Amino acid sequence: MIGSVLDEERRLAVLHEYCVLDAPADEELTTVVRVAALVAGVPTATLNLIDESRQCQLTTYGFEGGNSARSDSMCAIQFRAGRFVHVPDAREHPLYCDNPWVNGHIANVRFYASAPLITPEGYALGTLCVFDDQVKELTDEQSGRLIDLADVLVALFERRRQARLNERLAVESEHRQRFITTVLETINVGVVVSDPAGHVTLLNRAARDWHGMDADASLDPSALPDRYGLFDAEGRSRLTPDQIPLLRALHDGKIEDVEMTLRAPGRPTILLNCNGSQLVDDAGEVLGAVVVMNDVTADRAYRRELERASAEIAARGEKLSLAMVELRRSNEELEQFAGAVSHDLVRPMAAAHGFLDLLVGEYTAELDERATKWLTGAIRSVERMQKLVDALLRYARAGQTPYKAEPVHLNSVVLDVLADLRTATESSGAQISTTDDLPTIQGDPVLLRQLLQNLFDNAMKYRRPDRACHITVSAEDQPDQWIVRVADNGIGIPPDQRERVFEMFAQVDPKQQKGFGIGLSTCLRILDRHRGRITLEETPGGGTTVCLQLPK
Repeated sequence: MIGSVLDEERRLAVLHEYCVLDAPADEELTTVVRVAALVAGVPTATLNLIDESRQCQLTTYGFEGGNSARSDSMCAIQFRAGRFVHVPDAREHPLYCDNPWVNGHIANVRFYASAPLITPEGYALGTLCVFDDQVKELTDEQSGRLIDLADVLVALFERRRQARLNERLAVESEHRQRFITTVLETINVGVVVSDPAGHVTLLNRAARDWHGMDADASLDPSALPDRYGLFDAEGRSRLTPDQIPLLRALHDGKIEDVEMTLRAPGRPTILLNCNGSQLVDDAGEVLGAVVVMNDVTADRAYRRELERASAEIAARGEKLSLAMVELRRSNEELEQFAGAVSHDLVRPMAAAHGFLDLLVGEYTAELDERATKWLTGAIRSVERMQKLVDALLRYARAGQTPYKAEPVHLNSVVLDVLADLRTATESSGAQISTTDDLPTIQGDPVLLRQLLQNLFDNAMKYRRPDRACHITVSAEDQPDQWIVRVADNGIGIPPDQRERVFEMFAQVDPKQQKGFGIGLSTCLRILDRHRGRITLEETPGGGTTVCLQLPK
C-alpha cells in the first residue's frame, strides 16, 4: 500500500512538471487526437489527463470536452497498468458497465479503447481515448497505430518541457554571464584569457586600462610582445613568445609569481605579478589559459626605496646600525607589550567585571545604598580601564601592523565603517553623509578603516546636546595629493588645542571623561604610515573638520 501511494505521488509530480494541465492545447495535440478518431473509425476521441481528483480532457474531437471527477472516468480505471484497453461493448464489461459514461448518467458509450500515455520514466499521465455509442471492434493494425499516436503525444509533451527547460537554462546562463562580466569589469586585478592556440580572447577592464587596448583574437601569439609592450621584470629586454606568462601557462599548465614589465604605447610603465593556469574541460581537453595580473609597481618601488635607505644607513657607520638595532628592539618590546596587555590585563579585567556583575545581581537587595553605589562605581571603573586598554592596543597596532598598500576606494571604506558603528550611530542619532566621488587612493585598507572609524566615533562622542549630530565626508583633488575632510557639528576644539590633541593622552576637557586622548594619536600614526598629514579646522557653524592630506 505504501509503495502504491509513493508511486502515485511521483506520477502526479511528473504530470505537473509537464505544465499541460488546464493549459490550452496547441494545434499539434489537436491534430493527433483527430487522427486517432480517423484511425479507429469513430466519431469521437479525446486526450485525457488524470490528476489527483479530475479527468482533464485537454483536447477533444467530435464533442465538447471538459473536466469530470476522476471517480467517474473510464480511463482512470486501468490507465496506470500501462496497457492498451479495447472494449467492444462496455455494457458487458464488469469494470465499465456501471460507469456513468456507459449507463446514461453522462453518456451511452458502447465501444471504448484507450492507449496509455507513458513517460520515459514509466509513469502514466493519462490516455489517448477513442469511443462510440455503437458496438465496435478494432483490428490489430488499428490498435498498434493508436499506441503509436499515444507515444507521439508524449513526445510532444517532452518537447514542450525541454523547450521550457532550455529557456530557463538560457536565462540562468545569461544571469551567470552578466554576473561574471560585472565581476571582471569591477575588480582592480587584470585578467587575460586565450584560446587553445594562444590567441588573446579577453582582457577585462583593468587589463585594458594597462594595455591601452582591447583583446585582438586575430593577432598571432608571436606578435603579442610587440603589440602590448611586454618586457622582462627589469624592463630591459622584450619578451620572446615562450616567455610570455599567458603562453607559458597554456603550454606548461601553470605559472606562479612570474613578473613582467608592461610598456604599452602611450601608457605608464608598470610592473605586473602574474599567476595563471590552463583551462581544461571535464574530458581533459585544453580550452585555453587564463592569467591574473596584479600591479606591483608601487610595492617594488617602495622595496627599492627601503633597500636604498638601508644601504645609506649601513654606510653611515656602526652608530646608526646600533640605533637601528635599538629601534628594532623597542618595536619588538612594543609588540610584546601588546601581547602581554592582551593576555595579562584584558582577561583579568573581564573576569573582574563578571564577578562584579554577579555581586550586583545577587546581593543588591541586601546592600545599603552606599555599598550599591561603590559596586556600581567599581564596574564603571573596570569598564573604563577595559576601554583604555583597547585604545592602547589599537594605538600599538596602528604602528606595528604591516603596511600593505593597494588601491582603496574610500566610498567602500565608509560603508564598512558605518556597518561597524551601526549601534553607536543609532544610539547617538548621528547622520553621516558622503559625496559619491570620494577618490580611490593608494593605501592600507585596514589602517584607513581604523582611521575613519576613530574620526566618526570621536564626532559622535563629542556631539553637542542641543542639535543632532551630523558628519560629512568630502574630498578635494589637488595636483600631488588628495585632501579628505571629515566635518562634524559637535562641540569643536579651541584653536590653541588643535596641535596638542594629537599628543598621547591629551584631552581638551579631561573632566568630561569621554575618552582617553589616544584616538587622534592613533590617527596621526596612521597618517604617518601613509606619508600624509592630519590637521584640524573649525567647521562653519561650529564643530571640527579633520583634514587628511594623502599623497598621490
